[in-house]
Amino acid sequence: MAVETIPASAPRAVPPTVSPERRRRRRRVRSFLNYVALTIAAVVVLTPIYVTIAFSLQTGPQALQFPGSMWPGELDLSVFRRVFEVSGIGRYLFNSALVAALITVGQVLTSITAAYVFAELEFKGRNLLFVAFLATLMVPAEVTIVANYDTIVSFGWLDSYQGLVVPFLATAFGTFLIRQAFMGIPRDLRDAAKLDGYGHMGFLWSVAVPLARPAIAALSVFSFLLAWNQYLWPLLITNDDDFRTVQIGLRTLASSNITEFNLVFAGTVVASIPIFVLLIVFQKQLVRGLTSGAVKG
Repeated sequence: MAVETIPASAPRAVPPTVSPERRRRRRRVRSFLNYVALTIAAVVVLTPIYVTIAFSLQTGPQALQFPGSMWPGELDLSVFRRVFEVSGIGRYLFNSALVAALITVGQVLTSITAAYVFAELEFKGRNLLFVAFLATLMVPAEVTIVANYDTIVSFGWLDSYQGLVVPFLATAFGTFLIRQAFMGIPRDLRDAAKLDGYGHMGFLWSVAVPLARPAIAALSVFSFLLAWNQYLWPLLITNDDDFRTVQIGLRTLASSNITEFNLVFAGTVVASIPIFVLLIVFQKQLVRGLTSGAVKG
């Protein structure tokens, strides 16, 4: 069977080239579509925030109007002073800040030490134990809440800070996040630290932790946010206002001031301020912690 050959000198097909002007038009179209998508996402995210702030600045009768106005005609800044006077939200804010700070410190310390064990120490069954440790992430919090409640009751920790803090001092997610950061530390640094006389604790706190600061900062922000926004657990184990957190305080404020919606929205704004400040201050660390290790080079 004869095979038709193509002479070496035969011209090859050249793919059509795209003109620079056409490439620029494509880039402009892609940029325009990206900006449109980002604008839509920003509107969706920021609209509830704007509505909350707008209603908090209205007077009581304005907030009760239907349909409500999206722009306050008469600003009532005194509502932020009144929300502290009628609700005791200052105590709730203090409790939330204290509980969230203690939980954050506890989770960071336990995650660092557990992550170092799983990343650096060699022992039989380490990988199996780590998989079992991560499997706890698949267990819903509602499954363990009854056991945790019975434990807190047996310890006599109802209406106490330790009851709010102790069940959340460890997190499998934090251990996984920091372990991945520790795994990225070059082996040469470990060998150099051993030659300099560093033991495990010296290497952990002098070398590993400083190099894993982005991941630790990201874990700190996540832990604080989750602890600050807790609702079910504080509602379950606290009956005394001296130990209740701000989320429970907002529910109490909403149920006791049903005719003053502006007070409820003002309380929500006050409770959200620490979260916004935290995100603004630690924005770079949060992004670096989540993206560290994603790009090699």
